[in-house]
Amino acid sequence: MRALPRGLILSHGDLGPAALLGEWLDERGRAYEVHDLSSAPVPALGEAPFVASLGSEESANDASVEWVAGELALLREAVAADVPVLGLCFGGQALCLALGGEVSRAPAPQVGWFEISGEIAPGPWFHWHYEQLSVPPGARELARSAAGPAAFRIGRHLGVQFHPEVTAGVVADWSRSAGELAKLGIDPAALVEETRRRAPRARRYAFELFDTWWDG
Repeated sequence: MRALPRGLILSHGDLGPAALLGEWLDERGRAYEVHDLSSAPVPALGEAPFVASLGSEESANDASVEWVAGELALLREAVAADVPVLGLCFGGQALCLALGGEVSRAPAPQVGWFEISGEIAPGPWFHWHYEQLSVPPGARELARSAAGPAAFRIGRHLGVQFHPEVTAGVVADWSRSAGELAKLGIDPAALVEETRRRAPRARRYAFELFDTWWDG
């Protein structure tokens, strides 16, 4: 029997795992493979039933990073082929650019748990970004945060400016950049503890969001 094609998850280094997105895919019985673009070429779209792009320390605007342009091209190809795309934080910004939108410097960094308003559960959702996506042409804004658009949808494709995929372990890894957090007045231990406290509800919200993306 011919194996079903696997979805593509695009990661960008060890600090950006699929985490809750992977758990959701496993629970829903949807096959996938993770491609770390920081150490391997951008994969071909092939027969992939979906593409998901995770977070990154890089900027989606940075043409000097070799894989960034390749990823944008892959996302454009997926959109043109009506293959569902899910973009999370950097991934949402990359999807925005692939659709003709803009990514600019955020009015202020958003790091931590923030509520949003609109058609998505208010959260709070975990944010860690210094740049801000726009709503690309033809897309519909689904939610906003204090920094600007927090989510948009066009057809089968969903981009968000936050990180629904994170777990307490992921946030603990990110919070090791204590000097960076100190500049923002954030206590790393308190951030991790807040994440642990919010984890059960955040997981439920994340699964609901992923279901909404998949169901269209």
